[in-house]
Amino acid sequence: IEFCEDPVEAVSGADVVMTDTFVSMGMEAEAEKRLKIFLPRYQVTANLMRYAKPNAIFMHPLPAYRGREVSAEVIDGERSAVWDQAENRLHTSKALLLTLLGG
Repeated sequence: IEFCEDPVEAVSGADVVMTDTFVSMGMEAEAEKRLKIFLPRYQVTANLMRYAKPNAIFMHPLPAYRGREVSAEVIDGERSAVWDQAENRLHTSKALLLTLLGG
């Protein structure tokens, strides 16, 4: 695992670019402070995605805030896998619950 603070360096040559919300539920009081730290530097944009591999996909665990952690162009674009990711997470969670409940 490598840690990197430069977004271009972080996504260069990547197969997958993934982000999460900058302000999680329950952290609304810190929103202004957090957004000053993360925006616009860490927003995933079409320009940033150009540094990833040409066939790289974009992922996000949802809910996403278009214009904050990701641009609408990226999350709604052809390289976005967020809806498949959400569907797979749903089925994985259901299978885990079934297993844990002894089904």
